[in-house]
Amino acid sequence: MTKPSSPQGLEPLDAVDAKILPATPRSIRTGLRLNIRGRSVQLRGLRRSPTGLLRWLAILGPGLIATSAGNDAGGIATYSQAGAKFGYDLIWVMVILTLSFAVVQEMCARLGAATGRGLLDLIRERYGIAWALFAVSVVLIANGGVTISEFVGIGAAMELMGVSKYIAIPLGALLIWYLVIFGTYGRVEKILLLMTLVFFAYPVAAFMARPDWSAVAKGAFVPKFRSDPAYIFLIVGLLGTTITPYIQIFQQSSLVEKGVARRHYGPERIDAYVGAIFSNLMSISMIIATAATLYVVGQRNISSAADAARALEPVVGSAAKMLFGIGLLGATLLAGAVLPLATAYAVSEAFGVPKGVNLDFRRGKVFFSLFTALIVLGATLALIPNVPVMTLFVGVQVLNGILLPIILIFILLLINDKRLTGDLKNTRRNNVLGVGTLILITTAVLTMVGSRLLEMFGVQLGQ
Repeated sequence: MTKPSSPQGLEPLDAVDAKILPATPRSIRTGLRLNIRGRSVQLRGLRRSPTGLLRWLAILGPGLIATSAGNDAGGIATYSQAGAKFGYDLIWVMVILTLSFAVVQEMCARLGAATGRGLLDLIRERYGIAWALFAVSVVLIANGGVTISEFVGIGAAMELMGVSKYIAIPLGALLIWYLVIFGTYGRVEKILLLMTLVFFAYPVAAFMARPDWSAVAKGAFVPKFRSDPAYIFLIVGLLGTTITPYIQIFQQSSLVEKGVARRHYGPERIDAYVGAIFSNLMSISMIIATAATLYVVGQRNISSAADAARALEPVVGSAAKMLFGIGLLGATLLAGAVLPLATAYAVSEAFGVPKGVNLDFRRGKVFFSLFTALIVLGATLALIPNVPVMTLFVGVQVLNGILLPIILIFILLLINDKRLTGDLKNTRRNNVLGVGTLILITTAVLTMVGSRLLEMFGVQLGQ
């Protein structure tokens, strides 16, 4: 009996023995190199889509990166201050914000998949250049302060590890710039996803601090209202650092650049929800860790990164400063890359110029120039001596909270425009949750502003 010869690829299908065909498709190896949009690309082969757990992990990307970037230097400072100053009393705010955060991020992702446009692109095309300029002004004000705070955070993190900020900040800025300028979107996304792993230190710290879990549950599910201006101020800070304008912009623009089509949107919803839940679990862990270690011993104010690092002492003892420094560095490098990118996306979209990490410098001159300018400006201003680090961090997040309602109004108007979104238009449930989030944030901002005005006229609110 002769051994059947291998198929040559030209025989009729019926003439080929099925047993000698491969059981699964194989990669098509090739050395073919193409030039696409000014960038040289090598076709490495066509591979099977991942299955099982890998399939779900492959979905994670813009949503997880964007929401984790919210746990930046300002976020860590705000959550730590909330735990140190008021113990577990503000956890209920974060529980409510988890739902609101997930809804807002999912709306932005859906808007990007439905239209193939970034947020500022849509504002310009739908409402004209005047409204686009107004929106981009809000973004520049909100993002400008946060960008500076990220590089201040890089300096503070490295000083905890014994490195001068005058060395660390320029090197950090150069690393972020090189990563984006000379990387592709896929490579940048993978590196940014790896940076999110640093946040796992906080759940560990929360458990190792042995908090009073009944008090934690009470703080999470029994809202506690106070007229104390500091309490209201921190609520607005928590709102601003959790649902931050640059997070929505980055989520939508990066999903568009990733090339997610309307018909393939379904799985991306998981990315938005997982990102929001993961991010806020880390945030709640920070509050619990600082409440269980700083609040209980009477240290109610955090004035430096070293003070915040004490929350990790139950886990690693004397190495708390080093571990906190590594976590803070990872968080600030992540946000230090996302923030300038989100701002460059927004400005480029507002003026209708090409944008995207996958472009080369010749085609994305404006986009990369904006990104570079923001890096240089943020790093330069962060080198100013004697900056009140924690005050700057929390203050910037409060500013974000004040400006956030403007961006939310645009998102709600656009996602409900059936001419843009079609069958991906908001449902009634999403509208109730979205408008509820807008009312919650606006009420908190107006209450804070009102209490500050009363203080100016000598009226002190009760505790």
